[in-house]
Amino acid sequence: MPRYALLLEYDGGPFAGWQRQAGHASVQGAVEAALGRLQAEPVTIAAAGRTDAGVHATGQVAHVDLGRAWEPFRLAEALNAQLRPDPVAVLAVAEVGADFHARFSALERRYLFRLLERRAPAVLERGRVWQVKAALDLAAMRAGAAQLIGTHDFTTFRSTLCQARSPVKTLDEIGFETLAVPGGREIRLHFRARSFLHNQVRSIVGTLERVGAGAWAPGDVAAALAARDRAACGPVCPPQGLCLAGVRYAADPFAG
Repeated sequence: MPRYALLLEYDGGPFAGWQRQAGHASVQGAVEAALGRLQAEPVTIAAAGRTDAGVHATGQVAHVDLGRAWEPFRLAEALNAQLRPDPVAVLAVAEVGADFHARFSALERRYLFRLLERRAPAVLERGRVWQVKAALDLAAMRAGAAQLIGTHDFTTFRSTLCQARSPVKTLDEIGFETLAVPGGREIRLHFRARSFLHNQVRSIVGTLERVGAGAWAPGDVAAALAARDRAACGPVCPPQGLCLAGVRYAADPFAG
């Protein structure tokens, strides 16, 4: 059976997350239903990351085995036609070898979190950003974030529902970018790691926002990390500002 990699973009707002769940709309369910309308046999797809309810993606990768060969461009076109009106788009399709796995072959995942700092309500970006009204101390946030780079036990910053075997992860980067917007500014946080724990990014962003607001000192982040206790974490921020921005493999399946 030929195997195909799918590059996906989606609005996570209407979904209960990536993973298929009975009685709830999911991104996986939407894509599998679209694939099911293209062939008689049921299909199951696997993704690079299981995004939570309300989390978006511009660079999710999934793979699927199909009962017949497709020209990649035609498969992408057919899937996009079948996915309407769900807010999911297939950006590219590539035929890959049987040893390619969207999750286990991934070397790195990148997440983007968008934080809007302004008093006026978000209108055009509603559902795409986490809005805070108070000005944030970006230098303090950077100093707090620096405590988290490297290999650590991230028990404090993972959900109690996390199913990962170990809380030890290596966080390679937390990058900051600022953009002027009408009435305020947008702070973009870029996260890069081989893999992440459940709610890790949202837990970190919620904590760093407390640092930026002056409720925490930058050194408190290191103390929270060292506590290895979920109760030591700051508030978990809402999901709508979070986006899975990309996945890196040894060889980019969509290159060329």
